[in-house]
Amino acid sequence: MASSLSKTPRVADVGAGTGKLTRGLVAAGCDVVALDPDSAMLGTLRTAVPGIPTYVGTAESLPLDDGTVDAVVLGQAWHWVDPGEGSTEIGRVLRPGGVLGLIWNVRDDSVPWVRQLNSIVPDGGTTEMFTAGPPPVAKPFGDPARKVWQWSSSVTRASLAASVRSRSYYIIATPEARAEVDSRLEALFDDLGLRGEETVELPYETRAFRYTRQ
Repeated sequence: MASSLSKTPRVADVGAGTGKLTRGLVAAGCDVVALDPDSAMLGTLRTAVPGIPTYVGTAESLPLDDGTVDAVVLGQAWHWVDPGEGSTEIGRVLRPGGVLGLIWNVRDDSVPWVRQLNSIVPDGGTTEMFTAGPPPVAKPFGDPARKVWQWSSSVTRASLAASVRSRSYYIIATPEARAEVDSRLEALFDDLGLRGEETVELPYETRAFRYTRQ
């Protein structure tokens, strides 16, 4: 089937949150619309990325017309989606030849201290999704193309602790469970010799999957 993709691609950023991925898509020259189930998140996004159309919606229920976008992307979000319903709905709004892009940043647990960190606070539902192969996606999509990038972020004791404490796993835990996490984190930081403004490189992998609408 011949492609009907636009010269300037129209991209739907689904699960856009506060717009981290949205900013990158705009910088790449895309015509972006942002969607998220949380209207407060979208309010923050509109401040960070002025002029971007925003809609309350989910991958399973997109307030977009049939065949009106060239790509749908989800950053750190597909593991919250029903794969069958999400695939069908995304296929509906994509033009022929359009693509679904799924992206995650995951901590690289090939590094021993990162494995220890993951044992203290899990890296969400993302790593489990990859154990049996690529993320589950249904018709009208086939097998994905995939790519992995490795990178790292410099973190201090305070910034890494703050990152852990911002995660839902920690936020919804009981006071006793949070105290246990805090205690184990402090022991890990001491083992790393991480004090004051000293930094350590926290390694990540960006895993990207590209599915074409059949």
